[in-house]
Amino acid sequence: MHTFDHDGVEIAYIDERPEHDSDEPILLIHGFASNHSVNWIGTLWLKTLLAAGRRVIALDNRGHGRSGKPHDPAAYATQIMASDARALLDHLGLEKVDVMGYSMGARITAFLTLLNPERVRSATLGGLGSRLVEGVGLPAGVAAAMEAPSLADLTDPMDRMFRAFAEQTKSDLKALAACIRGTRQTLKPAALATITTPMLICVGTKDPIAGDPHQLAALIPGARAFDIPGRDHNLAVGDKSYKQAVLDFLDSRP
Repeated sequence: MHTFDHDGVEIAYIDERPEHDSDEPILLIHGFASNHSVNWIGTLWLKTLLAAGRRVIALDNRGHGRSGKPHDPAAYATQIMASDARALLDHLGLEKVDVMGYSMGARITAFLTLLNPERVRSATLGGLGSRLVEGVGLPAGVAAAMEAPSLADLTDPMDRMFRAFAEQTKSDLKALAACIRGTRQTLKPAALATITTPMLICVGTKDPIAGDPHQLAALIPGARAFDIPGRDHNLAVGDKSYKQAVLDFLDSRP
């Protein structure tokens, strides 16, 4: 992995090119408690996009993977995390890219698109629908779950799921608790109505976390929604139909 410094926080990333060099870069932004490898390599997204001739850039968000891990919730405002992604584009000298984020990464993608529309050729939001407007991310109890003495002390199914995932990815639990508390920004419908970037919104039909993708798409001019059939929040990430929908979207966007 490569690294660069952004406002005192080290950001780690990969930059992979297809066999035949491409001017079609895509930036991938992973979800909470994950990292670039779990979200995009283990699910075969990297292989799929490279095979489609795309240059793939994927970062570890602050607080995750090999990037710096502040323990102050103020360091995790969604606008700040979006600025990490923009700074990575600056670091690589990329003026405009396609961007895809999943779950928390989709929230970051939406903020990046709104705040820096000139840098985003298209945006794909995975695992996030109407909760971008109606919700503030994961329940606050998930932060407390990260600070619990052990997984065995937790009874709530969602708390247990995210704590177990965080342990599986060998995450810094204090940094994740700070991330939950800091990344709680929503976007208002009036702001979404100003977005002109081509956007695809993909959510599993059995996902209880993301919210309705069609409701969100209706707020964004020209946005499309795609239902990932039979998938919940976790299993939707690597779904083949999701991958094909994204490839078709990338091929068809201006």
